[in-house]
This record gives sequence, C-alpha cells and structure tokens, in this order.
Amino acid sequence: MVLIQDDEYILELMDHILSNEGYDVTPSLNTDPIDEIDDINPDVVIVDEFIKGDKRGTDVIQDLKSDPATEDLSALLTSTSTELSKKAEQCKADDYIEKPFDIDHLVDVVKKNT
Repeated sequence: MVLIQDDEYILELMDHILSNEGYDVTPSLNTDPIDEIDDINPDVVIVDEFIKGDKRGTDVIQDLKSDPATEDLSALLTSTSTELSKKAEQCKADDYIEKPFDIDHLVDVVKKNT
C-alpha cells in the first residue's frame, strides 16, 4: 500500500493503524512513491487531496486511472473537503475517506478496496 498524506501526524497515525491491520505500508509526505509504483506494486494507493508539490491528490489518482498499467489499482482519496465524494468521482477514485476519519471506517474502506 502507498499512503500519501499532507500532515506528518496523520501520516504516522494512518501508517500505524494500517500496519497493525497487517498491511505493508509505504508512507510519504509527497508523491515520490508514485514514481516507483511498478517496484512497490501496491494493492491500494491512498492519497490526500492537498499533498505537497505540484499536483493534487485528484491529479495523482486521475493519472493512475488513465494509465493502462495502473488503471486497475485501487485508489482512495482522503481530504477534509466538503465536496470529497464529488472530487473522488471526478478523478475516478475507487472510494474516499473523509477526515477526520473514524478508525473502523478507515480500515473497512481499505479492506473493501484491497
């Protein structure tokens, strides 16, 4: 799993939760792991909408979904945005996780998409 978040505390929290659930997590505060997606070969990518750098999370997911090599990879969008469901649908994300998130909901959404 690739986990990209904009906040170090949230990144560490989500990494801890998902690692405890048995997932092999590649956590990052930027999109560098996306450049290594073939080597990492994750089951799912979780991307925050407001990541540091040139792209938004919706851009990252849209790029993954438009590439035949990664189009079947599960991609989840996270954000505090009030229009998260709309943004997730527009970029073709498989699902989304609203922040602040409930731990059980986070785990359920990830399990459903792996």
